[in-house]
Amino acid sequence: MDELREDGELRSELDFSYRLFLPDGLSEETLFLLHGSGVDETTLVPLGRQIAPRARLVAVRGRIAQDDGFRWFTRITPTRFEQESIRTEARAFAGFAAEVAARHKLDRTHTTFLGYSNGANLISSLMLLHPGLVERAALLRAMPVLDVVPPTDLSTTRVLIITGRADLTYAPFAPALEALLGRHGAKVEARTVPSGHEFGAPDSAIVKQWLAERTSAPGIG
Repeated sequence: MDELREDGELRSELDFSYRLFLPDGLSEETLFLLHGSGVDETTLVPLGRQIAPRARLVAVRGRIAQDDGFRWFTRITPTRFEQESIRTEARAFAGFAAEVAARHKLDRTHTTFLGYSNGANLISSLMLLHPGLVERAALLRAMPVLDVVPPTDLSTTRVLIITGRADLTYAPFAPALEALLGRHGAKVEARTVPSGHEFGAPDSAIVKQWLAERTSAPGIG
């Protein structure tokens, strides 16, 4: 596996702090990495390296403080969330993602948003509230979080949802998220791994294969 030749220095001049990693043998691909609750932007970097060793990694930090880390929007209970916080943070992230893409000359057609738990939930909210920003997303341990969903056309969006079979709190919500995104036209693939809420090698293998299928399909760049 290629070693990263940029050290991923934390950049804090935009609305969200982030780290950019550029591997040797850089491909056209970019992964935006959105972490889970109570941690920071570094936690998904090893997973991103496993999935796409030659891709740019844009590891972003959520803005809501939680414990010794961060999250993406305010939680009321483990499965209920403050709706204005979701919309505010999604709006800010949409602007941030556009700025990062322009600053680093990222190609949106070769960009995947990879999110875990709370980070995955922000990505699904971005798709529904700001259509056109996310065209490809891999969501690990996700659930629906919006109480009101606007009319949205996701017909150009591909989504991979990976659920942990032993994730007793969040796995029951995964079918509802799959159905929600499908109703809005997204092409959704749902997979299950034999784990709980944690992620690991099975997730990496599934996402890597899913991305490979996309790039090998006829007529897809």
